[in-house]
Formats: sequence, C-alpha cells, structure tokens
Amino acid sequence: FQITTLGNLTPSSTVFFCCDMQERFRPAIKYFGDIISVGQRLLQGARLLGIPVIVTEQYPKGLGSTVQEIDLTGAKLVLPKTKFSMVLPEVEAALGEIPGVRSVVLFGVETHVCIQQTALELIGRGLEVHIVADATSSRSMMDRMFALERLARTGIIVTTSEAILLQLVADKEHPKFKEIQNLIKASAPESGLLSKV
Repeated sequence: FQITTLGNLTPSSTVFFCCDMQERFRPAIKYFGDIISVGQRLLQGARLLGIPVIVTEQYPKGLGSTVQEIDLTGAKLVLPKTKFSMVLPEVEAALGEIPGVRSVVLFGVETHVCIQQTALELIGRGLEVHIVADATSSRSMMDRMFALERLARTGIIVTTSEAILLQLVADKEHPKFKEIQNLIKASAPESGLLSKV
C-alpha cells in the first residue's frame, strides 16, 4: 500500500542538488545550453529563498569544473566525486545538519546515470525527490526518456523549474514573489527535451 507523494515544497524543508554541470560535458549533452540557463535560474531562486545548494563535480581533474555560466555563490558544498550518485558521506553529513529537510530538488547530468542513481539513493533514505525535467539531460535522448519514466514510476516527482519556483513561493504576497517572477518572465527554453524517442 503506497500513499501517493504529493510533493508539496516549502523553502525551509528543501535542498537543491546540482549534479555535474561541467565544462567537458558541453559538447556531448543534448540541449546543454538550455539546461545551463534553467540551472542558473534555479540557483538564483535558491539564493533568493535561502535554500541550501549542494553541488558535485564528477572527476573534475578530467572533466573540468562547473560551467562558468552557473553561479555557485553561496553554495553549501561543492564536492568532487568519482561515485556516480551525489550521496557521498559529506553530502549525508550536510543533509544531517539541515533541520527538517524533507525534499530534494535535483538537476544536472546525466539523467540516466548520476541523476538516476542519486534520486534512487535519496528516496531510499526517505527523502522526497523532485527532478527538474527542463534542467536535466543526457548524451542520448533515449537514455534520458527511459530514466525519467523509470524514476516517475518509483514515486519520484518529475516536474519543471517554473512549477518548482512557484510552489516554493506559494503566494503572490510572498516577499520574494516579484523577484522569482522576474526569473521566470522569459519562459524556460522550449527545447527538444520535450521530444519523445
């Protein structure tokens, strides 16, 4: 018997995970420019709303660091890794320091490897996971699509950057509503990420 996860988000119980948005992936990942611009928007939103951000970089010695367009100012952690999942001991420790954390908003690359393995580990630890579809990609659209389908079936919420940011402010009267509205004034890129195989 499984209760459907409703996926309500509040800033005080949410953490953003930015996964491996690195320079070396730029030529290989489908629609990388689009997911960079959406990732940047999400991190600006996190700063406005005081949401902690955890960033990993897969083997940065070989794959370079996070792309310059993504501003990591104020990130709680920026960690190198070799494991595909972001759930490293340092990340678990950081999650333990955030009182009442319930939801993780996850984005980056690649959907079917690091994103999928991170999401499954987090849900296995009882956290609710939201994957930002317009900020997540792979080298292959086939891999990306089947990963998102599989994750959705396990109760992980596949959603969009605009839905997440507006869910976090929740009310037009929220003191940061205007600034968040400015972030999403220009719609997220309608990229080929919507296409089916």
